Amino acid sequence: MSEHKATYLVVGGGIAGVTCVESLAILHPEETLIILTASSLIKNVSNVSFYAKTIVKFDVHDTEATSLQKIHPNLSIVYDSLKHLDTTNKVALTERGIRIKYNVVCICTGGIPRLISDSSKCKRILGIRDTESVQEFQEKLKNGRKMVIVGNGGIASEIVHATRGIQKVWVIRDDYISATFVDPGAAEFFQDTFKSNIEKNTGTVLRRHIFSEEDTLVSLNKNLKSAALGPDWYRKLENTRNETGEQELGIIYKVEVESVVEREDTEYPLDVKLSNGKTVQCDFVISATGVEPALNFTWDIKPLSGTDGGLAVNELQETSIKDVYAAGDVACASWEHAPHWFQLRLWTQARQMGAMAAKAMHSKIIKEEVLQDFCFELFTHCTNLFGYRVVLLGKYNGQGLGQNYEILLRMTRGHEYIKFVLKDGRLQGAILIGETDLEEMCENLILDQIDLTPFGDDILNPDIDIDDYFD
Repeated sequence: MSEHKATYLVVGGGIAGVTCVESLAILHPEETLIILTASSLIKNVSNVSFYAKTIVKFDVHDTEATSLQKIHPNLSIVYDSLKHLDTTNKVALTERGIRIKYNVVCICTGGIPRLISDSSKCKRILGIRDTESVQEFQEKLKNGRKMVIVGNGGIASEIVHATRGIQKVWVIRDDYISATFVDPGAAEFFQDTFKSNIEKNTGTVLRRHIFSEEDTLVSLNKNLKSAALGPDWYRKLENTRNETGEQELGIIYKVEVESVVEREDTEYPLDVKLSNGKTVQCDFVISATGVEPALNFTWDIKPLSGTDGGLAVNELQETSIKDVYAAGDVACASWEHAPHWFQLRLWTQARQMGAMAAKAMHSKIIKEEVLQDFCFELFTHCTNLFGYRVVLLGKYNGQGLGQNYEILLRMTRGHEYIKFVLKDGRLQGAILIGETDLEEMCENLILDQIDLTPFGDDILNPDIDIDDYFD
């Protein structure tokens, strides 16, 4: 049984783990550092762009773990999985029997796809969660004729957008597409991307809706947290046809998958039974229904769990056990959140948590105080959906605001979609789709809580450069 020893141990080669490792290597280059990863490929962040102080866009790629060693000579790599963590004696035991003694450890084991129930019995049910794997799936599905996509987040949305030449049935439990990220209005904006020929229409739509406790016209569904622009707009998506005239995309709303059964001697090998009683036949099922924390190892003393099953962490990413930290999808942010921040399991937050954990671990070793990073003051996420840049800020869907708030929308078809969420005249959140150049202004307005009442609807008037007021 081999044994290693290091000041810092990081478990996991995902975004949180690699960010933690890189940050520690820079903060404390003279101290020993080990990353425990099951794969020789790790996630690497590149092409980092700052649209504002807290709004960061970056690309994620797979790279060889050894590339980190070339940059950080104090780093050692152990290729294995964690089996047991002895927090009393500060020893990690791997599946192959390797012992690693540490001073402080950060658990960054990530999340595992939450697959539909029949996935273990059927190889034609494919679970993914990485956006770059959409291209890989295009290769796997090139011989397929019809697939069912289950899920309504960014991954499912990108699969629908990225795949061509195959019939798609999109099964969602919500009233509108891409509900994890956007509201019904933004989903309406995205509908044009499903069409072969977008009708040329550059007219800008500007509208305001005020919500109150008595408002009964909020949405298609009383449980939705954001404004709807009408109950039937999404029907346009259901009859999208490809160049041969065949329907390429069908969307089934407000249903879930009950079972998937393999068939022989039928046109398609799978029967997908839905909760509305209907059955859809297909070649493949793609399950993109989110993740759950990956905690496939044992402890001598198990730390406290958060409300979602992840490891409960404080504002410094420390668990309930001394010198044990956690970051990324495996962690549950259990501190008192800033008014405009909340947890959503995204690469953006995995990167932020990994960097924060590294700062806290370093401060623990050198016995200095550290404060939580400023990025946790404001929820931000920058991604691409259906070919458009999407920036989400603060309480962008009115999360936690009840119903006493206003929504201000501006939409230019095929160009941009802008949504402001205001309460008491102050900006609480925003959705920015397209090249809006409003990211920095919105960030400042949310953080500074400036009263926008004097501007009225002109805050989004395309004929007024409102950005000039807040430079």
